[in-house]
Order: sequence, then structure tokens, then C-alpha cells
Amino acid sequence: MKKLRSSLFTLGLLGLMTVVASANEGGVKEKTLLDLFEEGGWVMYPMTIASVAMIWFIVDGWIRTSANRLYPKGHVDQLRELFQRGDYPGAYNFAKSAGSPVSEVVRAGVAFTPDGKVMTEEAIISEITRIQGELMGRASYLSVIGVCTPMIGLTGTVTGMMKAFDKLGSSGVGDPSQLAEAIGEVLVATAAGLAVAIPAFIAYYLLRNRITKGIHDIQEIVTGLFRAFPYDEVAGHTVGDEVIYAAKPDWNATPAAVAPEAPKA
Repeated sequence: MKKLRSSLFTLGLLGLMTVVASANEGGVKEKTLLDLFEEGGWVMYPMTIASVAMIWFIVDGWIRTSANRLYPKGHVDQLRELFQRGDYPGAYNFAKSAGSPVSEVVRAGVAFTPDGKVMTEEAIISEITRIQGELMGRASYLSVIGVCTPMIGLTGTVTGMMKAFDKLGSSGVGDPSQLAEAIGEVLVATAAGLAVAIPAFIAYYLLRNRITKGIHDIQEIVTGLFRAFPYDEVAGHTVGDEVIYAAKPDWNATPAAVAPEAPKA
């Protein structure tokens, strides 16, 4: 496998050098993007789709991980004011209607305050983990694009090289410039794959660091809100309208019907 990669790289380098030399000597006209697209062959179509998807995920991820989307200043100020007044039902209702990630974390925490500090902290951590997983899941598509596009480009290069050598085997080395031109053309596919993969990987790691910072900022905000929270005074009360599914046991309830056994083979 290493020998095959080395051979392809050597042939590609020789092809590019030959094309550049012939262009300098013969005054070959510079190729446009449309010419390169046509020379790249079928792989340029999935490359185009991947590049559009890459741009969309970068823009979408950058907007979603901004401070104004993760923890808007207006939402944080309002929640702090409600906590300072001790209006926890009001804080729950505001957090439920606000819709920002920081408000969702506060909503989950306030809803579990009657159950004590441990349950509240677990609810906060669970909601933060959910938000982080959602953001990382969307950003991970950039990593997928960065991994797949070079493989697609390499596939196009290999198939193009097979055609070039097949042509060489049938017609012989009548004109070496034709072989060099064919090799230069198939390398367009590899170059296109790298042109998409490199910015995709860069954007993925930048977004990952941006998400990490944003989640850390949310944790600091929420920790400040729930510091010295009066759990003892809230215990036994209902805060919010979260549905509680676990009721007290009813030992006199009608037993559920037993499901029939599956027929034996």
C-alpha cells in the first residue's frame, strides 16, 4: 500500500512538473474554474455538495455558539433579578419561554429544587450535557466532511490514472505530453478534496473550542445563580409545571393484565 501511494505521488509530481514546464514554454492558456471542474470528472459533483454543506455548517455553528445565542445578556440579567427577588416560579416561567441554552439549564434546575440540592445539580448537569452534545453533534459533520472529501478525491485520481494508463497501453508512448496532461487532469480531483478538507478541519477545531468556552461560561452563570439557594424553604412546594410521573404507591390498584406467553417453537 505504501509503495502504491509513493508511486502515485511520484507520477503526480512528475505530471504537474511537466504540465507547468509545457505551459511556460508553449504559452498555454490559463485554465478557468469551469475547466478545472470539467477536468476533475465525476468527483467534482460530490465535492461541490460537500463544499456547500461545509459553508452551511460553519456559518450555522458560528452563529449557534456565539455568546448572544448561548447566554443573551438580557436573559441573564432578567434571571439574576428574579433570583434576587426570590421569585422562583417567575424565573421558571421566564426561562421556559426564553428559549436560550442558559435559560433551559436554569429551567431544568429550578424545576428540581423542591427535590433537594443533589437532584437540582444532576438536572443542571444533564441539561448542560444535552446542549453540549447537540452543539458538538452538528459541528462533527465538519469532521466527517474533512475525512471523506480527500478519500473521494483520491478515488477520482485512481480511476483517472487507470484510464490514463489504459490509454497508454493501447496507443503507446507516442506523445509523452499527452500522458503528462492526463496525469495533471486527474490530480485535480485530489486537489479539490484537499481544498475542501483543510478548511473543514480548521473550522471543526475552532468550533469545538468555541463550544467548550461557551459551555464553561453557561456553567459559571448557572453556578452563580444557584449559589446559597434556599433548598429547605422550597422543599415540599411545586415550582413550575413539570410533569411528575412517579406517584405514591397504590397497593389496592387493579393489577395489570399479564401478557400471554409467546408460543413455543
